[in-house]
Parts: sequence; C-alpha cells; structure tokens
Amino acid sequence: MKIDTKLTHIGRGDETLDVRPVNPCIMRASTILFKNHDAWQATRKARESERVLSYGARGTSTNFELEKLLCELEGGYRAQLFPTGLASLAMVLLNYAASGAHFIITDAIYGPVRAICENFLKKIGIEIDFIKADASDVEEKIKPNTKLILCESPGSILYEIIDLPKLCQIAHSHNIPVAIDSTYSSGYLLNPMKFGVDIVVIAATKYLSGHSDLTMGAVIINEKEWKNFNKLPEIFGFTASPDDAYLVLRGMRTLGVRFKAHEKSAKEVVEFFKTRKEIKTIFYPALKTHPNHEIFVRDHKGANGMITIEFADGIDRQKAIKFVDDLKFFSIGASWGGYESLATVTVPPRTATDWSKRGPFVRFHIGLEDSDDLIDDLAQALDKIKG
Repeated sequence: MKIDTKLTHIGRGDETLDVRPVNPCIMRASTILFKNHDAWQATRKARESERVLSYGARGTSTNFELEKLLCELEGGYRAQLFPTGLASLAMVLLNYAASGAHFIITDAIYGPVRAICENFLKKIGIEIDFIKADASDVEEKIKPNTKLILCESPGSILYEIIDLPKLCQIAHSHNIPVAIDSTYSSGYLLNPMKFGVDIVVIAATKYLSGHSDLTMGAVIINEKEWKNFNKLPEIFGFTASPDDAYLVLRGMRTLGVRFKAHEKSAKEVVEFFKTRKEIKTIFYPALKTHPNHEIFVRDHKGANGMITIEFADGIDRQKAIKFVDDLKFFSIGASWGGYESLATVTVPPRTATDWSKRGPFVRFHIGLEDSDDLIDDLAQALDKIKG
C-alpha cells in the first residue's frame, strides 16, 4: 500500500462493522469501567504489548487510531502521543537519562531542547555534547557511556542534511540508539526507520494537523527500543486529547496534497529569491547548491514549505525586521506547517559551529496562498529596503 492510500484508509475505526462512519468517533474518557476484577487485571496485562482501553490518560480508541496510522507511515512498532512536540523530545531524553550517561545531540536540534539540557539533564549528571549539524564528527564524540544520539534532519532553520544510514551504522556499531526529530518530513517526505533510525519524533502541531489549531507530539519507536516508553508517559502524567487526535487524523487525510502544494509554491519563491541582489544565501535543501543536497535527493521524496534567507552585506537586523513588518500576506508566528504563510527574523541556535558573524536571517513558511501573490508581496517589501 502506497503512502497516499495509507493516509486515506488507515486509522478510520473498526473496519469489521457492517455499518460505520467514514471517520473514527471521538471517545472522551478518564475512568474506564470493567465487568469484574479478572477483566481489569487482564486488561492491565494486555496493555503491556497491545493498544487496549484501560485508562483515559493512556489513550482512547481515537488516540489509538492515530497511533496506528503513524506506525504504518513510519514502519514503527508502537507510537505514543504527547501534548506537544517538545514534550515528545523530552520524553525521549528522559527515557535514557541516568546519572553518568552521555548524550550526543546535533547542533541543528529544535532550539528549546537546549533548555531541557541546561535546566534538567545537566543537573542530574548527564554529559551532553552538541556536534556538527550534519553529524560528520559523530564518531569522534562517542564515549563508552554514550546512551543516545538525538538528531534533526533537515535541521532547524538552516536545514542541514545528515547521512542517516551512515550515522545509524556508526551508532549501532557502538550499541547506541538513534532518535530523530523528523517534523520537517512528518512521515511523508522521509521515513527515517527505513535508514536505521530507532525513534522518530514528530510535532503533530505542524504539518500533520496542518491548520494551526492544536498542539501535539508523537514518538514512533521500533520494537527494540520500546522498553519503558509504555510506562513513562503515565508516570509523568503525559497524555493527549482525543479531540486533538481526531483533528490530527482529519488533517493527515490531506497531508500529501498539502505537501505538494507547499513544495510547489516554495520552489517558485526560491526561484524569485535567486533574482534578488538583497539576498546573499538561500537555505533550501532542494537547491543543488545546498550542502549535502545529493543526500537529501537520495533519501527524501521532496521538500516542504520552509525557506530561510540570509540578507546581503549592508542589510542589518533592523532592515530585516522592517522587511518582515512590510509583508502583507506573511504573518509573524513562531510555528509553521499550517495553511498560512509566515516570516520571522531569526538567529540559528548553534554552538558546535559559529554563525555569530552571519545574517541577518529570515525564516519563511510558504503557505497555501497563490504563489504569485506571495512573490508580489515579497517584491514590494524588498523594494522598500532599496528605497
């Protein structure tokens, strides 16, 4: 079954019914009732290896349908839903956290992960090394106590590309699991488990839902690394709303259509940017000039709607801010992956490499508006910089 067919047919409820709705029903529940003590205990035992209704915080049938679809897309053994993408990343880190452990994290990881490292992990005695965004120096950073490699590819803001098969081969030769934040691809453009990744994290807040009206994260895990993932969310009280799970499922039915539309418009915007002398660098992995472009093309089905530009010398941060303020169809917002176009002045959070003398940068999410209107809008705002 190909991916667009999976998006249409999986996660739609009980298929054995003679009569049923197209979409799964929303099941809201906290307390779950059992016929007798034996039924209660049997369910508690079954939930160790199956998706079963046992307690609302562990998910309802609506949540299970979303987990099923995510596992089918990524090729995972089990999935867990969380209230945000950041909570999902935190849970991955906590699953391997122990005093004296060593974590390797690529430099292009989602920025707030650094706050988890500084404010919690280091305080409990975990050593953390941030390596180059493309993970090219990973082997020299591995230690006997390395317990996890966490990466993001394409990377946050600058879209650095990692050779995932190579990274996983190195990691697994040292018995180290690899986790990836794959929100950029969101189960459609790239399936990291096919290349050896053990754990996939997706912020469903973004492309999976596609409408900027909810927050949710998901962790998809292979069988080897499942271990405590079925225990920790309940221990920490993490859960996801069945209403939000339903909205994510609804959004995912059009994921392929939306990705293609985002990519088409983004490529047209990139071609426009290439004509403007105000722009020094365009960060977009589908460009042949993008670092590791050949790996991106080898592994990915396409690009999404994210583009970052670096302004030319002589255009300072204040001019970049004015440029964004002058845009009419691009809103200022911290997230992305919805139907709307966004633009934000940003600084790539990097420590393994020095970007302090570069910029200013503006990150764009190209939405579903007509690309001609977006290009005209960008042109008028750039023209004002010249003026």
